Amino acid sequence: MRNDLIERHARPIPRYTSYPTAPHFHDGITAIDQRHWIEELPHDSTLSLYLHIPFCDRLCWFCGCHTKQVRRYTPVAAYLPALGAEISAVAKQLAGRGKVVAIHLGGGSPSMLTSEDFLKLGKLLRASFDIAADLEFSIEIDPNDMDAARYDALAQIGITRVSLGVQDFNPDVQAAVNRIQTYEQTLAVVDAMRRRNVESINIDVLYGLPHQTVSSVEATVAQALLLEPDRMAVFGYAHVPWLKPHQRMIDEATLPGGRERFEQAQAAAAVITEAGYEAVGFDHFAKPTDSLARAARQGQLHRNFQGYTTDKATALLGFGASAISRFPQGYLQNTVPTANYQEQVVNEGTAVARGYRFTEDDRIRSYVIERLMCDFAVSLEAVKVRYGTAAADAVAQIAEFARQDPDGLAEFDGDHLTLTQQGRPFVRSVAAAFDAYLPEDVTRCSAAV
Repeated sequence: MRNDLIERHARPIPRYTSYPTAPHFHDGITAIDQRHWIEELPHDSTLSLYLHIPFCDRLCWFCGCHTKQVRRYTPVAAYLPALGAEISAVAKQLAGRGKVVAIHLGGGSPSMLTSEDFLKLGKLLRASFDIAADLEFSIEIDPNDMDAARYDALAQIGITRVSLGVQDFNPDVQAAVNRIQTYEQTLAVVDAMRRRNVESINIDVLYGLPHQTVSSVEATVAQALLLEPDRMAVFGYAHVPWLKPHQRMIDEATLPGGRERFEQAQAAAAVITEAGYEAVGFDHFAKPTDSLARAARQGQLHRNFQGYTTDKATALLGFGASAISRFPQGYLQNTVPTANYQEQVVNEGTAVARGYRFTEDDRIRSYVIERLMCDFAVSLEAVKVRYGTAAADAVAQIAEFARQDPDGLAEFDGDHLTLTQQGRPFVRSVAAAFDAYLPEDVTRCSAAV
């Protein structure tokens, strides 16, 4: 791959897990909008729930999440009643609307919860919502948190998918990002959850970390594959110390450059696909029998704040500090500081701080960007059928991109704009061409490669 292409298309660009992206949320959206949007949901809606646990017992220096380190369980114990109160308040507003088809516990480190608190949370969720029999229930796990009681509690509340952040197995890299986690610890979690009949294991690996090389990334991926995960994700480390001050603990002189990052990503993808996994989008991989791989083959892949997903629920309801909800009408985000979140829930029942109401142009661009990110292609006819005459500008812009694509990132047959093999690694750059708000975003974004 030419260096000039990498340099040109590796500039800071959003990951497009939403559109418009979170920097465009504003405080003009309130709990009143939340109530109206919930009331407007059809009774037969499908719902996806995200619960945010914004605490860790260690702070990984690469982390970009809304979380904070705690040395005692007391702050977590104080937070959970507010989380439960918010869940109960939203469930009351739903008044029986919707069936929950997916739940995800994220953080932070949701695996910090005690076994007793896992059981209480699981009981509350099942008492508050109509839960589908085939519920997909997933959790992010830090192996350092786990013990037999927690494993048993997760099995009892019905966890079906476990996600493990490996990042890198190399001890020098782990020390440089304050994330010590051995292969043996990771294997122990995988074995324990499989003994409890968890259906799916996901492994996350990072490239672009300090001291990483192509060969070290390949070695980590090879080790991760020994765990036989059902899914793998290979993310580029987002170095944004102006947003996440703890990342200043990382020595920038040890970070790989743009060309090195690109080669690390390509090498990781090659190792994973050679092992029989199918590429899903630009940074996920899955066994051919996995639902994510099937969705990608069938053109039914979607993208949300957790990355690539099969989730096509009518609405995503976010609970907890900083959690984001997505309704057909727009986005809502809760207050970020945990103390403020807890106080707001006590006083108001919910904790909405800001959000965004979609325009029709937003919906059209969101569809175009999602199809590019998921399928590496978008059809003009599909856009016109879906949005009618309102899509005229977007359709014209797609054709114009094809005419002015000097780098050969895409091909155009008069209907389909399809990314070339050369263009696929730069899909975020192509998607950015259809982002009406991009100039305001770039200073808050990470490198696209």
